[in-house]
Amino acid sequence: MANIRIMKIANLPNKIALFLKEVRLEMKKVNWPTRNETVKYTLVVVGFCLVVAAFLGSLDALFQFLLNKLVNK
Repeated sequence: MANIRIMKIANLPNKIALFLKEVRLEMKKVNWPTRNETVKYTLVVVGFCLVVAAFLGSLDALFQFLLNKLVNK
């Protein structure tokens, strides 16, 4: 049978406090981007999304045109 460890309810607040302290310590280690980097990366993502949307829209229009030509012969 598997070794199952049961956590006691009384330890729950201590476990939560320890977890939050560790999260806080790890968040201090994060290398956060500057505002300019964030704006630049956001614009790159939005631009890429627009290019992909235009590509997929043009494919949709092409397939619709071809399908209408084949169906309406």
